[in-house]
Amino acid sequence: MHLRLRTVLLATGFAAMLGIFGSVRLLGTPDKGRDADTRAMNNVLSAQQAAWNRGDVDAFLVGYWRSPELTFSGSNGVSRGWDGVLARYKKSYPDRAAMGQLDFSGLEFRFLGPDAALVLGQWHLKREGGDIGGVFSLVWQKFPEGWKITHDHTSAVDGPK
Repeated sequence: MHLRLRTVLLATGFAAMLGIFGSVRLLGTPDKGRDADTRAMNNVLSAQQAAWNRGDVDAFLVGYWRSPELTFSGSNGVSRGWDGVLARYKKSYPDRAAMGQLDFSGLEFRFLGPDAALVLGQWHLKREGGDIGGVFSLVWQKFPEGWKITHDHTSAVDGPK
């Protein structure tokens, strides 16, 4: 009887553990309970937007991980390393007219662990020669100096969705 009771209790405990761990989402969790981290990443994005809108690409890149392992994926392929991403931005946006006025919207924060997050959103550039915009996904990592973008995938999207 004791062996049977112990087996039932172990099976019940195992089923409860599966229920708890099985409910963890593999694609991350919404930002509930992570207000300080969400605010910190929002602050980085706000600083990037302000830097962009004053034509300062170097200050815009402060939000990125300054590492040879940084990656940026876009319509022209993958740029690697902080220097490569900086060169890509300066080539694609050589002056203030090309840069226009940047606006981020539709931000969605998903935490992939205590020190990792995914942020989805939309971008829009208002320019005299014609507006452009699209979507982005940013992979973030929390370092001792704060949250930094470690991978950026940005795509242009034609027309409103």
